Amino acid sequence: MATIIKNGIVVSSGGQQKYDVKFVDQKIEQIDPVIQPTESDQVIDATGKYLLPGVIDDQVHFRTPGFEHKEDFEHATRACAKGGVTSFLEMPNTNPTTTTAERLDEKLELAQGRCLVNYGFYIGATPDNVAELQKVQRTPGIKIFIGSSTGNLLVDDQTALERIFAETDLPICAHCEDESTIRENQKAIGDSNNVADHSRVRDYRAAIVATKRAFELSHRYKHQFHLLHVSTADEIPLIAEAGDLISAEVCPHHLFFSIDDYERLGALVKMNPSIKTKADNEALWKALCDGTITVIATDHAPHTLEEKQQPYPDCPSGLPAVENSLALMLNQVNRGLCSIEQVVGWMCEAPAQVWHIANKGKIEIGYDADLVLVDMKLEHQVLNEQQQTKSRWSPWHGQQLQGRAVQTWVMGREVFRYENGFEQYAEQHLGEEIQFAR
Repeated sequence: MATIIKNGIVVSSGGQQKYDVKFVDQKIEQIDPVIQPTESDQVIDATGKYLLPGVIDDQVHFRTPGFEHKEDFEHATRACAKGGVTSFLEMPNTNPTTTTAERLDEKLELAQGRCLVNYGFYIGATPDNVAELQKVQRTPGIKIFIGSSTGNLLVDDQTALERIFAETDLPICAHCEDESTIRENQKAIGDSNNVADHSRVRDYRAAIVATKRAFELSHRYKHQFHLLHVSTADEIPLIAEAGDLISAEVCPHHLFFSIDDYERLGALVKMNPSIKTKADNEALWKALCDGTITVIATDHAPHTLEEKQQPYPDCPSGLPAVENSLALMLNQVNRGLCSIEQVVGWMCEAPAQVWHIANKGKIEIGYDADLVLVDMKLEHQVLNEQQQTKSRWSPWHGQQLQGRAVQTWVMGREVFRYENGFEQYAEQHLGEEIQFAR
């Protein structure tokens, strides 16, 4: 059966146009000003609403396997569907870690039949797993923790980093915070129970040192590199001068929260990299709007409220964001701070391009029918009790937003609908493994 979405405003990074969109099975088949339905077609009236490509979130932590008390695929992908996220790329710091081809295959098998949306998984680098990194294919790329990790996922030895960049072919992304700088800051500050000291321990210097190091390796070995969760204004000139091999992304918490929010939110906004100043917020927004930073991702990393409410420094770093990220950005559109075309560029088109994701990120004939219908007029409040993430809280609790997803399709199948104040989710887990065109 074909589905026709009629009278909606179709959005790309290049503009918007009123079109009807028809998809059959899993693919977009027709895009025209007017498509005449047959008796067997399902027709969706999208009058006054905007049709976007499904959001691709290229940085999430869904905690499976090993930490399912914090999050799992079922809860996390309901949150995705609610938020208009139709594809996610998940990080390797689970238990066990995803650092071999066998572990990657196991994780893909674990996700099958448990996800409402499409899925892919990075393989994690260790100081000594280059042989494994060389043989995997079913992955967007390699994740390196140049700081902010434990066990065998921490790679800050220069020889090991050189081998990874020199002897592998997959795209590389990294968490860039310099461990030696962090240790020096920690020693200078000493023992502290003040969560605001987290941003002094993980300061702008820690980010800059590691980012410069990664960029130098990318240039020297001509290796594609993606800088995760940029947090400081100081990194922006480096990105601007980095050239075509290097791309970068920013997360909502580094756009919306600053060190001033520790007093109000405490450890709920404790993150790695840490939140910085309002001046950094402003610089990151500017870099996003001028195209220096091209991707928005969430770094969705939930912990239970009980864990987050432990005294500093025992409270873990990370927060949930995947179900609110698109709505936060649509609210910015309504405030006149960016355009809906830019949002599509940052959250749909750019991640597909960076990670060579086949047939996603755009509304075009032949592309997968991963779509989200949004109502830009609809006002709603972020409330902990309405969160789909297993952790059941949000740092944006209580915030009033305008604009949200009201219907989401994954590979041509409806997975979420918001209608008359009620949320409906698909009963079957319809997500599929993402294919990469390299």
